[in-house]
Amino acid sequence: MGTLRDLQFALQLKIEELRQRDTLIDELELELDTKDELIRRLQEELDRYRSALSLPGPSKVSAAAAAARIEDRQRVERQTVFSELFSSDPVTLAMVSRRSCDKSQESQRLIQAAFWKNDLLKNLAEGEIRAITACMHRTSISQGCAVIQEGATGDQAFVLEEGRLEVTKDGQKLHTLEPEDVFGELALLFNCTHTCSVSAQTDSSLWVIDRRTYQSVLTHCRLNHHSYPMELLRGLPFLQPFPEDVIMKMSDHMKETNYADGEFIIHQGATGDAFYIISKGQVTVTEKKLGQQEEMVMAELSDRQWFGEKALWGEDTQIVSVRAAGDVTCLTIDRETFKNVMDELVSDSHQEVQKISEPTSELTEDPALLVSSTLSDFQIIRTLGVGEFGHVDLVQLKSSIKYIFAMRVLKKKLITSSGQREHILRERSILMETRCPFIVRLHKTFRDAEHLYLLTEACLGRDLSCLLKDKGFLGDCSSRFYTACVVEALSFLHHRGVVHRDVRPENVVLDERGYAKLRGSRCMKRVETGKRTWTFCGTPGYVAPEIILNQGHSTLADLWSMGVFVFELLSGGLPFDGSDLLTILTAAVRGVDQIEFPKIISVDACNLIQKLCRSNPSKRLGSRKNWAKDVQKHKWFEGFHWDALCKRTMTPPLIPKLQRPLESTTCALYLDTSDEQDSNWEDF
Repeated sequence: MGTLRDLQFALQLKIEELRQRDTLIDELELELDTKDELIRRLQEELDRYRSALSLPGPSKVSAAAAAARIEDRQRVERQTVFSELFSSDPVTLAMVSRRSCDKSQESQRLIQAAFWKNDLLKNLAEGEIRAITACMHRTSISQGCAVIQEGATGDQAFVLEEGRLEVTKDGQKLHTLEPEDVFGELALLFNCTHTCSVSAQTDSSLWVIDRRTYQSVLTHCRLNHHSYPMELLRGLPFLQPFPEDVIMKMSDHMKETNYADGEFIIHQGATGDAFYIISKGQVTVTEKKLGQQEEMVMAELSDRQWFGEKALWGEDTQIVSVRAAGDVTCLTIDRETFKNVMDELVSDSHQEVQKISEPTSELTEDPALLVSSTLSDFQIIRTLGVGEFGHVDLVQLKSSIKYIFAMRVLKKKLITSSGQREHILRERSILMETRCPFIVRLHKTFRDAEHLYLLTEACLGRDLSCLLKDKGFLGDCSSRFYTACVVEALSFLHHRGVVHRDVRPENVVLDERGYAKLRGSRCMKRVETGKRTWTFCGTPGYVAPEIILNQGHSTLADLWSMGVFVFELLSGGLPFDGSDLLTILTAAVRGVDQIEFPKIISVDACNLIQKLCRSNPSKRLGSRKNWAKDVQKHKWFEGFHWDALCKRTMTPPLIPKLQRPLESTTCALYLDTSDEQDSNWEDF
């Protein structure tokens, strides 16, 4: 029996060893796929530079020089970053947010002081900092041990309470961390790679919070912050007839104002233009009759009661005085803002769905041959570029070579391993329903055992980032034209409740006529009217403050990105820039008023950028329902012919010189795996 048991045990060990080997093989295969894509990308970039720099006769540019230029370009290349998909389910948020850890008053004060010293985290509200502090837990680290390793990924931030830590990069000491210092805060936003190592010089004590808890706490705080004004507004009799989205809009514009004991909120006889709801405290309402010396107390109002509503409807002169009885907090909205919300309600009831440029070739039906096509019906002409998950081919139908398309080829394994499955599915779903001449058209999708395929229109005129690299910056005329194309694209998406979240020159490509089209993005998402989404998504330098601070964001985040887009077109640089991601994000949170505009940007363009890049989303130019009209009316667009743009009768500033694609190489084919082909991606 002993021998049999020994054999069984040995067999189990062998089985476990084989399982571990299989796992290792899978990991190595994934790593090999990633490296293959990188090699392919470098080779394609090298070929592209050789082609661009080739002269008649022998080449005068060495392969080493071309490779050096590729390395420089990759070093400054901007990458879109994503946090994990985040659920704002109230039950989950409440559970995570209540995971408080015991700590002394002294420790709480130290953590909060550390947050207030930090350039990024000090922008959180006081209540949010207290809530995060409550959820942080203590950990200890021994002398010589590492807290963070350079090159590793992380999801935690730390506050040092006791001890001393050393920060190094490439083995060189940068600085020393002392008690009340914060580090690792970038990992609270998205899954980033640490650029420095942090190790303990002495035995140390730290407070820690992870990304999921941090985001859950902030989301819970923000939802509560928005829900309370909503609850108060719903209880007002004169707002009962209005729909939910109007109440939400009003809630977004409510301001919180504090008053000290005895302070006047309203003076009798003064001009009034605001409405007040008492959030906390009590007020006294008094009236002084003509000929009388003393004021008469008319009423005492407390929590959830209101006053000043007549000012919303145009009655300017206040007939009573209102004074704080003790400390009072009121939620207020002014008449102009209230009128704007009401005007949008009226315009919505009469507004028809916006019509965009008819007739144009982009809005024609797909060719009949394309409708019934399979993957094996396409010939590969050449590779156009290489991306994170695969590459893009220029293709044509074998049966009709006059139809040219671009085929994005994505590796399933790379998508799933990076957690991007939901983002890819979301992008496909939105683009399949999108028919706009200013957005790159997705015609059809395919799949096989290893790849996903997206057949799109071929825009061969390069993207605007390439144009900026060639020219340095663009003039007012060119920038105005390309920005107008983006305005039309975003207007189309926003009317359908879609936020793009990655508007930048790399995602705006020229077609054969020189018109600009916005590419699809994995950041695209549908957001219901009046609702917000919470996942960090976008390109640092273009990301709006409400995304960085996890305040919840909507389509208004695209207005901020468009302001940055205009700045870069006109200057060749970014308004919010720096040597590292944290510096870039912190600059964005500090806001547009803290930057110095280059003299090359005109006064009108500066004004447009400043109005688009307001830190408060509801204050941005275009924050109202028909936002495109507000942008179109701005002085920078004065004299611009929007109708001509939509009808495509306007002459673009640049007509691309395109190489005839069919003369470049021998056509190849995709593998015929018809048994695997399927346009349904949901179960990949």
